[in-house]
Amino acid sequence: MSERFDLDAEWLEPDGHGGFASGTVGGERTRRYHALLLTATKPPTGRYALVQGFEAWVETDNARVALSTQRYMPDVVYPDCTSYLTAFDTTPWPTWRFSLGDAGDIVFELFVTKASCETVLRWRAEPAGEGVELAREGGQNGVHNGGHNGSHNPGARITLNVRLLLSGRDYHSLHHENPVFDFERTGDGNVGWRPYNGLPGIAVLSNGTYAHAPEWYRNFLYRAERERGLDATEDLASPGVFSFDLHATDAAMVLHAGSLSGADAHAHAEALARTEYARRMAFPTPVERAADAYLVSRGQGRTLVAGFPWFTDWGRDTFIAMRGLMLATGRLAEAEAILVSWAGVVSEGMMPNRFPDDGGEPEYNSVDASLWYVIAVHDYLATGHACAHTQATLRHAVDAILDGYARGTRFAIGADADGLIRAGVPGVQLTWMDAKVDSWVVTPRVGKPVEIQALWVNALRIASHWTDAWRSLEHRANASFRERFTRSAAAGLLDVVDADHEPGKIDSKIRPNQIFAVGGLPYGLLARDQAEQVVAQVEAELWTPLGLRTLSPHDRDYCGRYLGGPRERDAAYHQGTVWPWLMGPFVDAWLRVHGSTAATRAEARDRFLAPLLAHLKTAGLGHVSEIADGDAPHTPRGAPFQAWSLGELIRIEHWLRHAPEVRDPGDAWA
Repeated sequence: MSERFDLDAEWLEPDGHGGFASGTVGGERTRRYHALLLTATKPPTGRYALVQGFEAWVETDNARVALSTQRYMPDVVYPDCTSYLTAFDTTPWPTWRFSLGDAGDIVFELFVTKASCETVLRWRAEPAGEGVELAREGGQNGVHNGGHNGSHNPGARITLNVRLLLSGRDYHSLHHENPVFDFERTGDGNVGWRPYNGLPGIAVLSNGTYAHAPEWYRNFLYRAERERGLDATEDLASPGVFSFDLHATDAAMVLHAGSLSGADAHAHAEALARTEYARRMAFPTPVERAADAYLVSRGQGRTLVAGFPWFTDWGRDTFIAMRGLMLATGRLAEAEAILVSWAGVVSEGMMPNRFPDDGGEPEYNSVDASLWYVIAVHDYLATGHACAHTQATLRHAVDAILDGYARGTRFAIGADADGLIRAGVPGVQLTWMDAKVDSWVVTPRVGKPVEIQALWVNALRIASHWTDAWRSLEHRANASFRERFTRSAAAGLLDVVDADHEPGKIDSKIRPNQIFAVGGLPYGLLARDQAEQVVAQVEAELWTPLGLRTLSPHDRDYCGRYLGGPRERDAAYHQGTVWPWLMGPFVDAWLRVHGSTAATRAEARDRFLAPLLAHLKTAGLGHVSEIADGDAPHTPRGAPFQAWSLGELIRIEHWLRHAPEVRDPGDAWA
């Protein structure tokens, strides 16, 4: 049966190359990123929005019913399709049901096919039936066979009209009326346009009639952008009207960036639906289907994007997310391809943290991305999938990373006399707590951050499996860690020692980074009593149903709401804001401390995972958000579709199902 969702909840349809379609359940575009056709010209970067949405309505013998929702300045909603919306579903793709009263219902479905990066829009008239399955009987469980059954009302006239709303802009920007926009038709598809030179054209296959009637629609208002303190209004161009007689046949439109050939839009759309349906249903579970959204092309290879709608691929995020999105779901060949590809970009022991949107040189500005790569390599090699050549390639990359860090590399990153890793220079953010406003690094954490040491010791121990060269350094670093990070008069661990590279200076703020000394990595660093103290403190002060806070609410710098303009939001990003991905290492640590038995795993699922599973039905549907407010009710914020958030949920779910039983908690890290 279909399920009701919050009208502001968002759906996502990725094309596998960095482009995507997205929007809300209620049909209103609340973000600049909501679009029907948004393409990546340099996959997964160089993204341009081409078709933002549509104005759609049906006319019957007795009424005109809106099938779209628009919001205009100053805050006017017209039309509003939600009063006619009776059901919504996301399986196998976003599908809406609208009531026409006595004239029956209209079912609208939308999907993007990864085979060809085409966006398919389909409307059909059906008998009235609130609560009836949206997927029509016949076909393959949601693939419509075509043809009209006429059972809604054989004599009713139902005419569908659709105006596409076009832009042609960088996906981070907004579009405004201008004399350069070219409304003239091209020969692509049944109807096509090339609004701006230098950008891909827009091709449309349609089984309706088209009437050329250029119009500018002005002053659309995007609420989410306004709430983020950004410019929030846009003008869009509509070249003409597509009309369809839904009494005679179903309506189909296929949108593509570039050229598109073929005359039978209905047959083409049906063929795409069958192919895409089979591809999606090959995934065993909905979360594995959602995980597929983040795997995209880069050049001749593959990579993981950090999230939608505004992230591309980041090194740190890729290696963290991979453990759940790919290794836990069995996508080993693709994981291997990504790891081998990244092995070729090690520079002075460092992995890039980001590839710029414009396709420029990669940015080597992270102390932890390289170390997370080592963790991902470890987890992949543990599957036994790698051949001898791949093993040698990955081990060589790991040794190059460790050698670079041991000798010293960019940004004062290097092993100190105590075996621990120091890192940081003024004005540069190197750890995952990387918010920066102009020249202000909000949480600089210069010195020896706690999670970097946990990653470093783990990396050294991992490499020691194939060479003894790192064994003595690993022992020294681990001993120094236990000695230097333990708080003298409180539970838990210090966040940074030798802060600002001053020997003995500490940062004692209570943050979640300490959890990695106990969980989330292959090896724990602490004795049992210390590990118990860490988990107890994190659970008492940082745990929320959606993840861990980044700062104790008792700290004077704590920010409980992620609101306001860019400066205000960046100031709160790691000062109390909740990060769902941290639930993974926390649950791992909690189970190591309490023992991994059937009873404790059941308790962990009920207490810690159930809220995240419920979250799949809010915000970004089927996915896990980037962040949430530190204060209750922990409203989801940031990107609604985040790779490492979903990845850690999948990883821990997999671990809870398959982990061996450990009755003595001390065995988990001894």
